[in-house]
Parts: sequence; structure tokens; C-alpha cells
Amino acid sequence: MSRAPQPITAESLAVFLMYANDAQNWTGSPLVGGNVGGTKEQRGNLTQLKRAKLIETFTSDGLTWIRFTAKGGALAKQHGITIENCPLENQS
Repeated sequence: MSRAPQPITAESLAVFLMYANDAQNWTGSPLVGGNVGGTKEQRGNLTQLKRAKLIETFTSDGLTWIRFTAKGGALAKQHGITIENCPLENQS
């Protein structure tokens, strides 16, 4: 059974926005700890963002990357950020 999306803290929103702003440097999927983030505390924020269904993480070449979900793309857009290659949220 999948978990329902959870609300996020102000700190997690700040981390989300840092990565969303950095996404343009990574064709929409920023590297964890690349240009921003990467601290132990921020990894906890990433877990919260995953539980809220705003992002997914994946590993490639031994590095961890962020992929924004449609819900994450919509939240970024509310803050004036458009994320390249982000799926669109269902408008129905």
C-alpha cells in the first residue's frame, strides 16, 4: 500500500526550491549535492520531499539524481520556476 502525500516543513520547501532552481543546470534532474545541497540534514529533507510525492531519486554512474514529479513541477511553477523535462500534472 502506498503512503498518502505528507505536508512538508519550511526547511524542506527551501531545499526543494534550491534544487528546483538548480534543475536548469542539469536538464531538469539535478545532482544531489552537486551545485546545492548534500548535507545530512538536507538528505532528510529529500526523504520528506519523496514522501510528499514531489520528487523521486535515482542512481546513475554511482551518483544520486533528483527527478521532479508532476506534483513537484506544479509546486515549482507556483514559485515561478519551470522545470525542464518535468511531466505535466493531470489537469482533469
